[in-house]
Amino acid sequence: MRRSSTFARQVLLVRVGRRDGDGDQLNGTDLVLPEHRVNRQRRRYGFDRRAVTLDRAEIEAVVPVSPALAPATPVDESSAMAIPLLPGARTPARRMKFALVNACTLASLVLGINAIFVAMTGETRIAALLLIACVVFDGLDGALARKFGVASPFGAQMDSLADMCSFGLAAPVVVYASLAGSAPTAAAAVAAALVASCAAIRLARFNVSPKDGRFFCGVPTTMAAAVLALTVAIGLPLPAIVQIGGVALLAFAMVSSFPYAKLARLVKLPPWLWLAPAVGALVDIRLTFALVVVGYLVSGPLLWLHQRRTA
Repeated sequence: MRRSSTFARQVLLVRVGRRDGDGDQLNGTDLVLPEHRVNRQRRRYGFDRRAVTLDRAEIEAVVPVSPALAPATPVDESSAMAIPLLPGARTPARRMKFALVNACTLASLVLGINAIFVAMTGETRIAALLLIACVVFDGLDGALARKFGVASPFGAQMDSLADMCSFGLAAPVVVYASLAGSAPTAAAAVAAALVASCAAIRLARFNVSPKDGRFFCGVPTTMAAAVLALTVAIGLPLPAIVQIGGVALLAFAMVSSFPYAKLARLVKLPPWLWLAPAVGALVDIRLTFALVVVGYLVSGPLLWLHQRRTA
């Protein structure tokens, strides 16, 4: 035991101190292996003839740091402020208006969930009518919020989440249920998943992009869901492969960068332009609806080309 301890002390011998000189100066924490030990290792492994030293910075670089240690710079918690749900005066009248607006948003959400349940039972046309009701309530909550002056970031986030449920999930489920049996299952599933994915991208991009008062950047999810719901409700007599292609085209139109006119601009068009669709709806509503949808989808690329030429 005594011989083994003596041998261990010789192997682990640490010279602590300061050596005079410019290049070989060591501080109190520098470690140097014993000279006879270094020479033996040089002969055995062919090491360089320089002394093996560990600098203070190298030692501190490998020292483990406990995650329980407090941060070096204290966090200023006084700067964190809670954002009110209803900006402005919190009077009872404004609170009632705020609740009414958000009730419309929740109504759209609940109708979208029920559209999924109804579509699962096979009643696709009733589910499509529920989606149309979702579109009505989605437009109503925004109009009421602007009219009552209770628009808020909370309402915008609520509207986006409800749109994802009603138009990003319920609409693809209704379309998939309507195509079941007449189209290949895999193709219908891919088209429905494409609508859901593009709706999520569209809603996320809309939340972080600057708003344009004249045009939409891509087809909005509300309008895409309305087109899909009306297609199922009126039962367009189209082959299944054509319907799947139309669903995919509408999904890609949502995430495109083509400018599409907003409904407010369409309402301000000359009355004689509405005469042809009105007469066509009386003759054949299905064909008229299909032509209007195709015309609106084509208007985006045409406006984009016109803007590039005039720029």
